[in-house]
Amino acid sequence: MESNQDNKLGKKIKSLRKKMELSQDEFARKADIPYTTLTKIETGVIKKPSVFVMAKIAKDLSISLDELIKL
Repeated sequence: MESNQDNKLGKKIKSLRKKMELSQDEFARKADIPYTTLTKIETGVIKKPSVFVMAKIAKDLSISLDELIKL
């Protein structure tokens, strides 16, 4: 059984993206990552995205990579 801890990262990304009023599709394009990758991270299918993907997401959320991974 999965704990709620497992998808803190996805929830954090989703919440920050929504604050920017961007759809998953818009944000994925802006961050230059595949839409499917973003949805899988947000829903917790991908639990440990690559540093490369995380760096792009952090950059487009206007936060540091450290801030993004600090849960």
